[in-house]
Amino acid sequence: MATQGELFTRETPRRSGQRSDGSQAVPDPAPVWLQRLSLIVLVLFCFYIGGLLTILPWSPRYFDSNAWLLAHPAVAAFLGKSWMRGILSGIGLIDIWIGVSELMHYRDYRPRSGS
Repeated sequence: MATQGELFTRETPRRSGQRSDGSQAVPDPAPVWLQRLSLIVLVLFCFYIGGLLTILPWSPRYFDSNAWLLAHPAVAAFLGKSWMRGILSGIGLIDIWIGVSELMHYRDYRPRSGS
């Protein structure tokens, strides 16, 4: 009768980010130019979406005469309420604030030297 080996080994396999002494290796941060580029993209995205959500619910051209909303009268009646427009504008203002906050609290993460 053939013997079957162990299904699970006793020692844990080393991961690619682990050092030989068992400590966890910290990966280097992204280059500074990439960090700054991602900040610019995030801030522009937050400002753009926040501006749209803040202004468009009060625009009759884009919100009241929307072809999709005219085709769905139940949704149009719900979104046409002033409190719903206020909620959408509030979400837009929060989105703008997120962009400003990210811009104000940004700092570069540079790789450690001498490690």
